[in-house]
Amino acid sequence: MVLARLMGLHPKKIDLSLGRIEALLEKLGHPQKRLPPVIHVAGTNGKGSTVAFMRAVLEAAGKRVHVYTSPHLVRFHERIRLAGSLVSETQLVDALTRCEQANAGAQITFFEITTAAALLLYSEHPADVLLLEVGLGGRFDTTNVVERPAVCVITPISMDHIDFLGDTLAKIAGEKAGIIKRGVPVISAAQEEDARQVLEHQAARARTSIRFGGQDFGSRDERGHLVFEDENGLLDLPLPRLAGRHQIQNAGTAIAALRCFDPTLPSAAYERGMVSVDWPARLQRLTRGALVAGLPAGAELWLDGGHNPAGGRALAEAMADLEERHDSPLILICGMLTTKDSDSFLSSFRGLASELIAVPMGGDHAGRTPFDLAEAGRAAGLPARVADGFEAALVEIASRPFAVAPRILIAGSLYLAGEVLKVNGTLPV
Repeated sequence: MVLARLMGLHPKKIDLSLGRIEALLEKLGHPQKRLPPVIHVAGTNGKGSTVAFMRAVLEAAGKRVHVYTSPHLVRFHERIRLAGSLVSETQLVDALTRCEQANAGAQITFFEITTAAALLLYSEHPADVLLLEVGLGGRFDTTNVVERPAVCVITPISMDHIDFLGDTLAKIAGEKAGIIKRGVPVISAAQEEDARQVLEHQAARARTSIRFGGQDFGSRDERGHLVFEDENGLLDLPLPRLAGRHQIQNAGTAIAALRCFDPTLPSAAYERGMVSVDWPARLQRLTRGALVAGLPAGAELWLDGGHNPAGGRALAEAMADLEERHDSPLILICGMLTTKDSDSFLSSFRGLASELIAVPMGGDHAGRTPFDLAEAGRAAGLPARVADGFEAALVEIASRPFAVAPRILIAGSLYLAGEVLKVNGTLPV
């Protein structure tokens, strides 16, 4: 298929620069200049969830919404949503083929040429808004070819991708702040002080406003409701369908961005958006499917693609909240890439998970060996062992007698999460 051919056009998987994508877009007639209004989203954690909240609210308001996210979980098509529907095979192949022909064999990364195809499609299909998620960083990310978005959004910044973005929070924030444009309003989640200072400085240089969660707007769980408040007033909404305390904050960032983008959106759209939002493999409870069918009676199966220290803390916090409501032994099934800080990720589960089962990643991903991951778990204070894969781990768990049915969490990688969804037969739509 054309996707496989495009993988071979550049020797590096990640190569941060804009020259190649700009040259290709010029050959395509500058589709990035013919887009609907763009909300550009950068950050370390919560980008996809924030986009999902915005999409749900906008669609509840009757808007046609394009969405660009990455990576995909099962099928590449998940990355490109055209006015409410995933891109079709025919549309995708046509756009990729045109980009391949225009590129004429020049070196280009896979993400660059597929982003060019997405921008081409977005320019050719009418919509009211494009929610555009940064792939990596911001300053040199391929999506940063959009010269003047309507709003820039920055979700929580933390340590991740340090080989490409820098080894301090300030350096990483500097890369994320690269999406800030002159005169374009910025909405930021609450940030650690080092990151906040960088964002404030960049916004001042761009002569634009920046509003921070926890200061200029806020969201909280109040007696089973999501209460959002900013200078324009208060919204009393249902709690988000997405589980976890961190989703309260992601929802708040999304609401603040939308109130900046379109102050006329009705409160009913926000209400419907909170209960209809969907974002697979982000603290998702699997309630049906092949894997669920084989579990002990009463067992819970949760799935999350979290893979960095901040993601581990958010996941552990969510599992602790579930533990308070219903006491069940937590079994963590985990597979991670070699590029991720597994030690810090796993340490968040000390005293919470009854055991860690380390599994291989599978495929051609640079996964940490289960033996190394299990050793990291033991060093983090977790009883740990190895299984041949997540399916084998679940079969073994199902064979045990439990006084109380277990709560099982599969986490550590979006690639692993995608395989789980595929095997379970619950594909993203």
